[in-house]
Parts: sequence; C-alpha cells; structure tokens
Amino acid sequence: MNVADSPGYFFLDTSIFVYSFDNSVPEKQGLAQRLIQTALESRRAIISTQVVQEFLNVALRKFVRPMTVSEGHEYLDAVLMPLCQHYPSLTSYKQALLLKEETGYSFYDSLIVVAAVETNCKMLFSEDMQHGRIVRGLQIVNPFN
Repeated sequence: MNVADSPGYFFLDTSIFVYSFDNSVPEKQGLAQRLIQTALESRRAIISTQVVQEFLNVALRKFVRPMTVSEGHEYLDAVLMPLCQHYPSLTSYKQALLLKEETGYSFYDSLIVVAAVETNCKMLFSEDMQHGRIVRGLQIVNPFN
C-alpha cells in the first residue's frame, strides 16, 4: 500500500523506527526508512509518547550498536518529536482497556490503536497486529507483507 496515496493521517508503530536501523533485514530497513521520510515530508504521520519511549529504550539498550545519549537526543529532535502528536489521557487508558477486551490485543498494542484513533488516523502501520483488520475505523497495515 502506498502511503502517499492514502487519505488522511497515518500512525507509525515503534517497529517501523526500529527496523529503520536494522541492516540485518535490508528490505525492511529500506521500507521503514522510506515510511519515516514520507512521514516527515508529508506532515500526515503521527506517533505517540509511547512510541518515543519504546523506541528510545530499544535504541539505547538493544541495538547491535546502541545509540549514544547524544545520538538519542539528535534523533528525538529531528524525527520523533516532529511526529509526536498524542499524549495519553485518563480516557486513553480507559479506552485501551476496553479495546484490549474487545480485540484480544495486548494492553500496549491497544494503547497504540487508541492513540491512532484519537488522532483521527485512517491507517496504522504495524508489523505486530493483524494485517487488514479494521478497528474502530482504523485500518491496520503491515507494510512488510
């Protein structure tokens, strides 16, 4: 699916950012890098504070060559914060609990879906959820399929 042709806003899950640094899977890395570039250029992409937190945790600790704190600051300023548009509220957490019950998704995946829905996204790009499923009007797309 070409994100440039999609209507409205789209949401990027943490895995997209992680794959953009993973040169052990060059196809996924290239696609992830293109999605992030499109996100920054189009200004139609959104992430949540959860994505920021999860990515930095992985990047600083689990990468083959972990990011330095300085590199983390740079990436935060250049990529993550320009896309971060969702800051969860009490209602967000309550909706995530309901969504977890409705879908069987993990609580953290439910928080991602709720963030995408609350920011009026039409698509959620994620490798971790069911490709093609529509939840509360949000289409889940595995860009690596």
